[in-house]
Amino acid sequence: MTTDIRTHSHARTRSHSRSHRVRHFLRHYVEMVVAMIAGMMVLGPVVDLVWPSLTARADVGVMVMATNMAIGMGAWMRFRRHSWRSIAEMSAAMYVPFLVLLVPFWAGAMGEHAMMTWGHVLMLPAMAAVMLLRPAEYAH
Repeated sequence: MTTDIRTHSHARTRSHSRSHRVRHFLRHYVEMVVAMIAGMMVLGPVVDLVWPSLTARADVGVMVMATNMAIGMGAWMRFRRHSWRSIAEMSAAMYVPFLVLLVPFWAGAMGEHAMMTWGHVLMLPAMAAVMLLRPAEYAH
């Protein structure tokens, strides 16, 4: 009977541990999305004030926006004591979707609104993919 109790207790602890890691992973993901939005909302007006014509072109505008998001998210990640490598990888997830979409945009196959929308949509799974490469880092 003691074996049954120990086995049951071990399984419950392992299950609790897994759900704990998943909750932390998801919380971390949401925190980074919020930090991205904060970076975009805080730095966007600053860019417009300092250099109003910088974002006049859609292709430049999406890269500036990705930079603002990466700065906000990178600052939060540094606060959470992530390595510079992890911050660089996650920042790349901000740029890669737009870099891919710039090709059809420049070719005239995609409008600026579609590029902006799809760039932001693709950013979310790109971030998740980076996180899944190092789950232990994002589940703490």
